[in-house]
Amino acid sequence: MATRTVTPGANLLAAWVLAARPATLPAAVVPVLVGTAAGERGLARPLAFLAALVAALLIQIGTNFANDYFDFQKGADTATRLGPRRVTQTGLISPSQVLVATVITFGLAALIGCYLILVGGWPIAVAGVLSILAGVAYTGGPWPLGYHGLGDVFVFLFFGVIAVVGSAYLQTGSITLLALALAVPVGFLITAILVVNNLRDIDTDRAAGKRTLAVRIGRPATRVEYAVMVLGAYLVPMGLWLSGRLGGWFWLPALSLPLAALLIRDVTRTTDGPTLNGALKRTGQLLILFGLLLVGSLIL
Repeated sequence: MATRTVTPGANLLAAWVLAARPATLPAAVVPVLVGTAAGERGLARPLAFLAALVAALLIQIGTNFANDYFDFQKGADTATRLGPRRVTQTGLISPSQVLVATVITFGLAALIGCYLILVGGWPIAVAGVLSILAGVAYTGGPWPLGYHGLGDVFVFLFFGVIAVVGSAYLQTGSITLLALALAVPVGFLITAILVVNNLRDIDTDRAAGKRTLAVRIGRPATRVEYAVMVLGAYLVPMGLWLSGRLGGWFWLPALSLPLAALLIRDVTRTTDGPTLNGALKRTGQLLILFGLLLVGSLIL
């Protein structure tokens, strides 16, 4: 098992913020916002909305902590990686501390989940348990999903479908076609964040035996995947409008298209680590912008 000495005098607060990976947190916030707005009765249960939002953030942060710990243990995070620093690999925080933080964070999410189960019943219990287990299994356990090319599917299902539909269910008590449809563009853009990450890390992941989908299909196809995920998100609001499920403000998300176009250009033209790091951060910003505009199209 790999070990690491904690750097003396390190700024622990800054290190924990780094470990939480703030650039990825829109992936927790946007699905809850969109799912709640998709509820036919609007914000019928504001406390359930706030609880779902906090629980989603905790699950995302717990997953990030788990990834930091397990990727280091498996040798996927090394000094040669092109991405932002990882606290375990660089010695900012010890592996045991990161593991404890993972357990505590998921535990807090489960505690909040108890209230959400009282509101939504057994479907919320199933969704919550599976989300936490998937957060650990993404890089941990005997058959980590991310190491076998299933990370993209995992992200789309849990951060797209389950998060959006579950948030809507908490407000309405039912699963609607609208919520299912809205989960698609949200899931696409969140998956696009992972695609940039894996595109950047193809070489180091391959060397560590981490067989992400990007490693399996190569750079050209991964760039195509990114473009499909981003552009595909914009087709759904139009389809919902044509089917009569979205009103005249359906076009609002299209206001974010200029940023999407710039990102597709950058991701499809470069292998430079810093450029892809910037694209990853800005894909998260695109998710926020698209998500807020999509919420606007639902409530206006």
